[in-house]
Amino acid sequence: MKNLVTYDNFLTNEDFNKLTSLKIDNVKETSTKVYHNSISSNGVINNSLIDNELLKKLHSNYHSKAIEILKNIAPKKVDLYDYSEFMIIKSGKNYKFPIHDDTPNKLLSGVIYLYPEKNTGTLFYSDKKGSDRELIDWKPNRAVFFSRIERKTWHSFEGDGKSDRIVLVYNLVAKNLKKVFKVEGTNFIIGYLRYKLNPYIYRIFKKTI
Repeated sequence: MKNLVTYDNFLTNEDFNKLTSLKIDNVKETSTKVYHNSISSNGVINNSLIDNELLKKLHSNYHSKAIEILKNIAPKKVDLYDYSEFMIIKSGKNYKFPIHDDTPNKLLSGVIYLYPEKNTGTLFYSDKKGSDRELIDWKPNRAVFFSRIERKTWHSFEGDGKSDRIVLVYNLVAKNLKKVFKVEGTNFIIGYLRYKLNPYIYRIFKKTI
């Protein structure tokens, strides 16, 4: 995928260690648990697992870098930014998330693999049927970023059948979806209805500040 970038050792050792030491509830092997944490451009915080101090530190340490990534792969979306998500997601060893292209409010979608040492990374495809499968291998503290495009940035993730999968999902997010669709050159009404009528993705990942 053209607008896909990866970074090893994305987080500092200190930040990585703090995130991997967070106490996370157990999940069933076919379930997932999402901890929503977000901080807006003017400092408004919503959090469920990451405390205020750490959330502010993550925002301070990585916001400029994330904006720079967005400038490089989708420069027209930079001015649409409103807030950042730092979601901790724990998935059971046999959990599978279906192929999707992300919600349109995500300007930059990112995932940083936390632990265990080995698991399955992120899968990307050329269409919703799963053609041209490409795997970004799992490696602790490896970050994968892309900017979603309606019906083009198809991807999924799943457990390896051996261990639970814990990641930090780091997204730059917009509130004005009309502007997002305009920048993408796609139809707002069709895209918005598709977004709202997909209850699974909407229910799991929709969170505004």
